[in-house]
Order: sequence, then structure tokens, then C-alpha cells
Amino acid sequence: MADFKELDPLLHSQLRLAIMSLLMSVESAEFVYIKEKTGATAGNLSVQLDKLATAGYIGVTKEFKGKKPLTTCSITKRGIEAFEKYVESLKTYFKN
Repeated sequence: MADFKELDPLLHSQLRLAIMSLLMSVESAEFVYIKEKTGATAGNLSVQLDKLATAGYIGVTKEFKGKKPLTTCSITKRGIEAFEKYVESLKTYFKN
């Protein structure tokens, strides 16, 4: 296995990888949008966003829009670097 690079276990989860992929392509995204695009339940999405935020991969902003809570997520510089490294490491598994 020496030729295979280690994959970041935090990004190796299907839902967390989907969240990161989505956030790589936008400046920021609201919780409802991420939930809709990933098909995740609100509870599971909240847990996974917390894990990514704790790792410093995403930033989470909570505020109110009128009387409704609004959670917005964006990828951090650290998150971009981790995602790019993950993709490069994954490529080592496809080489002959």
C-alpha cells in the first residue's frame, strides 16, 4: 500500500464529501439548499456540518432572516486545501 496516499477520514464520508464538493463550487450555501442538494435529513446534516466546522473545514453562520433562523455555510481556506489534498490522494488509487 506504499503507493497509495492516506485518505482524510473526515472527508471519506459520503455526506461530508458531498457537502464539501457543493461548497467548493459556491461562495456560500444556506442549510436548506445543502439539505435539498444532498438529500440528507436535517439532523444528520447538522451533525456532519458540526464535524466539518470543528475541523475548521467550513464556517457556519447562524442568524435570523425576519423571525426565521438562517444557517449559512462556506468553505474555509483550510477546507479547500483539505479537499484538494483528498482529491489528489484519491487519484493514487486509480493509477495502474
